[in-house]
Amino acid sequence: MLCDVTSTTRVIPVRARAGDDPGEILQFAVEAMRCGGAALATLVEIRGGAARALGAQVAVAADGRYCGYVSGGCVETAVAAEALEAIAEGVDRIVKFGEGSPFFDIALPCGGGITVAIHVLRTIDPISGILAAISERQSVGLVLDTEAQQLTLSDRIPARCGWRGGEFLTVYRPQTRLVVSGQTAEVEVVCRLAEATGYQVVCADQGVPLNIDPFTAVVLLHHDLDRETRVLDRALSSPAFYIGALGSTRTHRLRVERLRSTGVPAESFNRIKAPIGIFGPTRDAVSLAISILADVAAARLEAFA
Repeated sequence: MLCDVTSTTRVIPVRARAGDDPGEILQFAVEAMRCGGAALATLVEIRGGAARALGAQVAVAADGRYCGYVSGGCVETAVAAEALEAIAEGVDRIVKFGEGSPFFDIALPCGGGITVAIHVLRTIDPISGILAAISERQSVGLVLDTEAQQLTLSDRIPARCGWRGGEFLTVYRPQTRLVVSGQTAEVEVVCRLAEATGYQVVCADQGVPLNIDPFTAVVLLHHDLDRETRVLDRALSSPAFYIGALGSTRTHRLRVERLRSTGVPAESFNRIKAPIGIFGPTRDAVSLAISILADVAAARLEAFA
């Protein structure tokens, strides 16, 4: 990361990275702190519609570079400008944009409004703790005390982002892990698109251990029910948030009959999404992959709203 905060000219905000992955944003903040200073802007209130959920963040470096989103891209430069002023003054601030905001020239296309809490980072310790937790695939919470202008790791993991008195809690969860099993042509396409999406992809047919946690989706792409048994059994005994299997409605009935005959309870095999995907039937590998990944994304949102 190149850093230059020695110039006496007015610092102009400029987007450094286009992603919105929380881990990437926090890592950017850590790097920026090491290069001269940073602020973390958090979406803490939504009035009407909004493009991002509560807890969305932008990290701003003292040299003007920023990473992340608190809207669809319409106010981030203004947020970064406010953050640069906060860094220069060394004082946190809370700023409103859109509806209810004093900035009449900054409107949100959705017609709503948002409030952003800007915290000037004084230490990287809480952020480093979050990065360590999510790298170990653990959920973790962060508390912003707006009165004390302090960030601390939460003593509990909130179900969702929001206010607790004068403190705003942000929850961070590990990235989606996708366990894919199958010998079909569709497997390669699903894996390739999933990796491009930012998912952690594991091929279950290469002898790797199947570490299936609550943030794991299992995708079974077999044309032979016998071949899916090992991974399916492991998935059904796991806390995976999504289990999907290839095959027609008739094939799934046969799958369920086999599971029931081996003593698998209904609450287990009812977790299987089959036919797999959010739309169908599909007739090509790309359409199937898009359908599956959309279904996984929808299931993750529902499980961890």
